[in-house]
Amino acid sequence: MSAGSPSPSQLAADASPPSTGPAPVLPPTPSRAGPTVAAVLLGAVVLVSVAGLDIAWGSLGEIPVRVVTYLELLFSAPNWEKLPRALFETWRSVSMAWLGAIGCVALSIPLGILAARGVGPAWLRTLLRGAFAVIRAVPEVVIALILLTVTGLTPFTGALALGIAGIGTHGKWVYETIESVQEGASEAVRASGGTTAEVARWALWPAAAPALMSFALYRFEINIRTSAVLGLIGAGGIGTMLSNYTNYREWDTVGMLLIVVVVITMLIDLVSGGIRRRIMEGARARGVDRTS
Repeated sequence: MSAGSPSPSQLAADASPPSTGPAPVLPPTPSRAGPTVAAVLLGAVVLVSVAGLDIAWGSLGEIPVRVVTYLELLFSAPNWEKLPRALFETWRSVSMAWLGAIGCVALSIPLGILAARGVGPAWLRTLLRGAFAVIRAVPEVVIALILLTVTGLTPFTGALALGIAGIGTHGKWVYETIESVQEGASEAVRASGGTTAEVARWALWPAAAPALMSFALYRFEINIRTSAVLGLIGAGGIGTMLSNYTNYREWDTVGMLLIVVVVITMLIDLVSGGIRRRIMEGARARGVDRTS
């Protein structure tokens, strides 16, 4: 080794990084006790729920065979002789759903606007939102059963039940939509001396109307499905016809009724969905060259 060359110890000292103080303290590892306990409790709830259902586990293997058997009974040779009556009862169900949607929308829009922040007073907002929550907690079938004691077994009972039950959900949609509207127009109307009704008419309604009309159509789609369920308890419509022929085990007629229900519901959903898209997106210009 030459006299001017550094020693190996000097080379190691030069290669080591300079000391910058004490070593950094790593954060503690997050505890997994909380998620673990939550997962164990959830699993215990599921096991207790399954144990309380009294399921015949030995017969689960027979379910696919039974499903195939009943599908053959329903759809191998549908009885189309009852089609005219099925169409008439379907029309009654659609009418029931439409009347229920109109009543629901007519009540829930003004009530929902009053339940929005910045529109109605605090006590009224609390009262209305509580009423909406209570209505949402009661199924349509329960409301229909209560109304049966007053109005009897008529399609009007179904329409009334659909209208009342829809107020809870539709009212919530309304005040959430109103609260999402920008406040610039509302402040301008208030600054010019406008009342609460004028704020709702000239500031909130023009901005929220497309969304509210779309929700109204969606409410009608929901009522179409629910009206068939209400018919099972005697409220009229295609549901009552389904219930009667199912009780008599006339599976070929039940299969025809299911085909009618599915086809009519899909057609209504298709038309309603197109109208809702038109409302939300606006009319598209036709015959305009967008590439220029």
